[in-house]
Amino acid sequence: MEVLALSIGGHFNLKLQSPLGSSNFFPMTYTSPIVKNTSHTAHLVKKAGFLSLPEELRSYVLSFLRCRDLLRCASVCKALRWTYMSSSELQYIVELSGQQLLRVPNTDNHTAISERLRLLRDRAHAWFKFDLHSFKTISFPTEMCDERKAVIDGHFSLWDKNTDLAWIIPIVPKRSQQTFAREWSPGTLCPVRYSDGVFMDPTQNLIAVVYFVHDETAYIDLRALDGGIVHPQAAGPKLILLGPPGYDETRFATTRTELKGFGRHIALRRSLLVSRVDAWASEMWQLQIWDWQHSTTSNSILSDTTRLGDFCFLGSNRLLVVAIDLKIYSIEDISQKPQMLACFQSPERWLVKQCLLPMDDVERPQTQTWNKKSMHTSDPKHRLLCITTDANRVYIISTRIFFDLDGMTVVTPIPWDDWGPSNTRIFQHPCESKIHVSGNRVLQAFPVGTHMRFPECPKEYILHMMDFSPLAVTNRRGLGRVVKEPSTIDVTEYYGLYRRSLTTSLPYVEVVSDRRMEAIDLEDIWLDKDTIYILNNVDSINDGNIRRLEVIDV
Repeated sequence: MEVLALSIGGHFNLKLQSPLGSSNFFPMTYTSPIVKNTSHTAHLVKKAGFLSLPEELRSYVLSFLRCRDLLRCASVCKALRWTYMSSSELQYIVELSGQQLLRVPNTDNHTAISERLRLLRDRAHAWFKFDLHSFKTISFPTEMCDERKAVIDGHFSLWDKNTDLAWIIPIVPKRSQQTFAREWSPGTLCPVRYSDGVFMDPTQNLIAVVYFVHDETAYIDLRALDGGIVHPQAAGPKLILLGPPGYDETRFATTRTELKGFGRHIALRRSLLVSRVDAWASEMWQLQIWDWQHSTTSNSILSDTTRLGDFCFLGSNRLLVVAIDLKIYSIEDISQKPQMLACFQSPERWLVKQCLLPMDDVERPQTQTWNKKSMHTSDPKHRLLCITTDANRVYIISTRIFFDLDGMTVVTPIPWDDWGPSNTRIFQHPCESKIHVSGNRVLQAFPVGTHMRFPECPKEYILHMMDFSPLAVTNRRGLGRVVKEPSTIDVTEYYGLYRRSLTTSLPYVEVVSDRRMEAIDLEDIWLDKDTIYILNNVDSINDGNIRRLEVIDV
């Protein structure tokens, strides 16, 4: 945002760019009385400057500034400092930016700005109290919670590939304008006996199901969660899947599928075993992306023979593919192959287990279930990406580096030392950990002790909540531990022949829970907006073998 202020001949001319980022400018002219060039004239000209404007007008003008520029202005003099401190609007702008949130436009919520500011600050502070007492518990049999589990928009969903059972129930109905409670028995998800992937998005009333007919002819059905009919916003009942270029259906077999979606995009990743006449069968992967609301076909396809760790949507029509390196692609035009925007060198020769970047707390105005009462939403350009590896290392990466691409070239990978240390924090665990991220917060279950009967497993888990937002130090109000100093992790590669140290310094505030959980019972954890979910396996004489989902409202 550009600000231009001129004071010439008694005229104060201020041009401000629209806060929505458009090219519209708002001219504002203040003219002092025309008098002779005397010392008194100079005094009047000086008084005709910005500080002579009424307090309300000053506050309005400053509200067009970005957070950083606004704070700089507030530090210039006592008058501007007073303008800032007496304006809830200006403080609300800084608070949103500091928590890396965006104001929701065209909202039906008429809460006063001063009350919004108080609620925003109190909600941020509540996280640092980290009170893990459940206000709701849901129990269900073990067979209703197996392979693919997810918490999204106040719903708990699952899909089990072995039994082809799917299920979705509302957990916190107040989160959504519409709730869904459905169960799909085996054989009812698709026309064939077994499905090969399910994606549910209650924010869009969508269930997408991938299945194969005659071995390798693939389809993705698009239906509504509330009735099973074809989704009313879908371009057609089915998405058409293309095979790898240069291969016919008799020369490859699908060994694994992964279905993900965000907004108007759906992506299917396939791991393939390709047969050749003159050589052994080889492995490759294919990733195809659709704009399911506008077309059932797509030429937006990526494929390679290198190992694909995982992929995720970044928002703003960008896709992250994590293989040997981290590659950012533009998927705005699905009629062509995704355009690579940048390549970031990985810090090690990793084997990626999961690439976690939930986007369910990013409001999507184009969806039917967009919450008109929302006052703010997560900024997709300032979030946290979590990458876990088979070496039990957890990489927390700020996504801002994937959007600030000015001056970066696509041809040359950006070295780790140029992008990684200041935008990343690495955590090393002795065994597999539980972790989830939401916006700028991370929930990690750190293993403690060794189990007596199962030495390869920890005895207990302790939950750590970490806030990486710039205003976390302020909002903690004395709670938690501020971590600004760099941390170093030693990495061993090539079977111990190569060692290197990785130092990272992304700052955060950490709060440790005083509650300990049996490691053998803890199955998974999630963050979803202002709620923590803990899934436990309970084996008792009275209850039998059941699962319990604890819901903790922060």
